[in-house]
Amino acid sequence: MVKQKYQSVLDLGEKLNIHGGDVKVNNGKLEIMGTASTPYEKDLLWDEIKKVGGENPSDLMADIKVADSSVYAIHTVEKGESLSLIAKHYYGDPMKYKKIFEANTDKLKNPDMIHPGQDLIIPNK
Repeated sequence: MVKQKYQSVLDLGEKLNIHGGDVKVNNGKLEIMGTASTPYEKDLLWDEIKKVGGENPSDLMADIKVADSSVYAIHTVEKGESLSLIAKHYYGDPMKYKKIFEANTDKLKNPDMIHPGQDLIIPNK
């Protein structure tokens, strides 16, 4: 029953390819463990957990570690995106595009020139 309740969390974990994932039910409580690639992926999992179980779910124990905390995320540019749209998505503030540009000067020479398929580093907040 508790596993069904959190099925969307488990599905997201599979989609994000959480490493070393382990899920078990212990005394009616769901225990989830694993390692996300970046802090952003960990945040996505926690957002889904809170969406399903509330701010402090009593029927779930999650231990999600992060493999690489040196960056917040890696973003693959899609057609029609700009650095300001990407900054708004990750930081909630389009003006933080400069932070993304500065973290990617090895790939980008102009903040107005990004191309689909480029993998950009999204620095920690």
